[in-house]
Amino acid sequence: MESIIFSNNIAEDLKSYLGQLHFSQLGVITDSHTAIHCLPVIEGSLPANTKKFSFPAGEANKNLETCVHIWQWMTDEGFDRKSLIINLGGGVTGDMGGFCAATYKRGVSFINIPTSLLSMVDASVGGKLGIDFNGFKNHIGVFTQPDAVIISDFFLKTLPERELRSGYAEALKHGLIRNSNYFHSLKIEGWQTQSWREIIEKSISIKKEVVEKDPKESSLRKILNFGHTIGHAFESFYLDSERHLLHGEAIAIGMICEAYLSYIKCGLHRGEMEEIVGAIQSVYGLIEIPQEDIEDIMMLCYQDKKNERGTLNFSLLRHLGNCDYNIAVNLDEIRASIQYYQTLK
Repeated sequence: MESIIFSNNIAEDLKSYLGQLHFSQLGVITDSHTAIHCLPVIEGSLPANTKKFSFPAGEANKNLETCVHIWQWMTDEGFDRKSLIINLGGGVTGDMGGFCAATYKRGVSFINIPTSLLSMVDASVGGKLGIDFNGFKNHIGVFTQPDAVIISDFFLKTLPERELRSGYAEALKHGLIRNSNYFHSLKIEGWQTQSWREIIEKSISIKKEVVEKDPKESSLRKILNFGHTIGHAFESFYLDSERHLLHGEAIAIGMICEAYLSYIKCGLHRGEMEEIVGAIQSVYGLIEIPQEDIEDIMMLCYQDKKNERGTLNFSLLRHLGNCDYNIAVNLDEIRASIQYYQTLK
């Protein structure tokens, strides 16, 4: 597993960490937002000859074309296999920067410094790297662990509230699948005002415990995908449209739909389903889903990586805090779950 470092002073801790390493060259990958808001925080901790690469922010740029630019930059700057890459940014930067590092010359070392709540509570653990491909979410990728992940909640101050709320969906999910007490401890009213450091540490501990038991997602790790089969379908469908959803916003839709599927397929108590749906709806509200979009969204569920031999496999809740995996669901049931979402007010 990767080494996770919780930092109280990111500039000092990064400088100390880098001082212990031996690398031939150092590169930093940012997006256009973190280049402005986050890079200046650590710039004084970096060697003078550090190379920098920035790409336009947004999930729409998490693709092969951007990877080509990153690989070309690494090639032009003469990076060798003893080089080190720092990925400074949210989930897009960590996923794509890590993927490029893991594949350049068959792999160079990299560390991640997550700057969004989403990347801190979710992408920081587990070594999943990759990019979207032809509209399919995380379609191309590898499992490779970073040398370290350095987490500082200082960077949360740079986030718009919508981005903070997006990351909160993954914290809610961690409670739903593994720890009901944690779920009940998370604020719904006034969710913005809580101890983010405590939430980050608790969510990471839950995800780490699951990933250590199943690093390559052959069994238990699939529970971390609760809400993601349908959620990723919504995220992919609206990716390049005016109705674009952030990851957590799409997963919120997915968790409501999959809570309903848990009720009809896995015996989740109706009261628990309504509690889950009420909490998610209070934080994320509801979006209007045009009827003409539903069939195309449903078909995107076939791209989910949990599927086997054409069977749509879901991770669903038995109880609040108890999730099971490889639950076969058919298109009629998915359609019914989206229709249930549409009935909510």
